[in-house]
Amino acid sequence: MKLNELWDNPGAVKDRTRVGRGIGSGKGKTGGRGVKGQKSRSGVAIKGFEGGQMPLHRRLPKRGFTNIFAKDYNIVSLGRVQTAIEAGKLDASAPVTVEALKVAGVVKRIRDGVRLLSDGELKTAVTFEVAGASKTAVEAVEKAGGKVVIKGVEAE
Repeated sequence: MKLNELWDNPGAVKDRTRVGRGIGSGKGKTGGRGVKGQKSRSGVAIKGFEGGQMPLHRRLPKRGFTNIFAKDYNIVSLGRVQTAIEAGKLDASAPVTVEALKVAGVVKRIRDGVRLLSDGELKTAVTFEVAGASKTAVEAVEKAGGKVVIKGVEAE
């Protein structure tokens, strides 16, 4: 076999359709856009527009609000922490903090801290320094012989 004898499988590569290149091409003149009107022009963005009728997103009532002060926590389960300890990525003797979890690859980025949930099973005695934890997660950690220290909670 030589380099000049190499070919793609038949049908693997399809040529790009070049629109607006004459009526003989089958995609000439209007270029597949139909005829006339706003949508046949370039630079049209009319998402949600209903021809002058009040659009649906403006007809429906608005509900709720977005709390701009809400904390964005990383959610970490006990099972995920146990897996990282067993894989040797987390040191069980040192306290488990957000930075330690990031280095171990359990969380991608440090947000406003870590909230610990009780999914999975923890078999190792570990000290957690986290921003929050569910009651069942705290019970599971204490049952395994560890403890949970909740940091950064200001009395308001």
